[in-house]
Amino acid sequence: MSLGEYSLRIQKGISGGFAPPTPSLVATLTRPQNGDNLNISVASREDGTPQLSSFAPKSLGISASVGGSESATDLIKELHSILKNLPTEQPPGSEDIYTLDTSIAWQSEDLEWCNGGPAGVSGFPGSSTVQVSKEEKEQFKRAVEIVDTLIGEAK
Repeated sequence: MSLGEYSLRIQKGISGGFAPPTPSLVATLTRPQNGDNLNISVASREDGTPQLSSFAPKSLGISASVGGSESATDLIKELHSILKNLPTEQPPGSEDIYTLDTSIAWQSEDLEWCNGGPAGVSGFPGSSTVQVSKEEKEQFKRAVEIVDTLIGEAK
C-alpha cells in the first residue's frame, strides 16, 4: 500500500472536565503530496509551566531508518493500519476510552480518524457508548509509540 499525502496530530494531556485539558505535548506530522520528508512540528510543556513552548519545526526522511531497522514509511503504514481498525469514543470527546490521556487525529485520502475530540475529553469513565477491549488498548498504545518514535528521530 502506498500512502500519498497525510497529516496527523498527537496531543498528550486530553483529560479535562470542568476545566479544559492542559496538554504536555502537541505535535503535527505531515507528508505533502509526493514529498520525501515528514514535516514535524512539536510543542511541549514542562511540568509546572503554564503553557506549551513555541512549535519547533523538524523533518524526517520517509525512507530514513528509525527505531532500528524499520523505515519511517514502514512505521507510518503500521500506524495507518492500526488506526483504520480501531474504534473511537461516541459521542466524540465523551471519554478517554484508551486511558492514555492521549489523542491522535489522522487525515488522509482514505482515512479520517480522531479520538479525544478537538477540545479534549470532558466525560467520565462509561460516558462513551463505545468501549474498547484490552487488545484495542494495546494497539492504540502501539500507535502512540510509533508517533513518539517518529518525533524522536526527527531533526
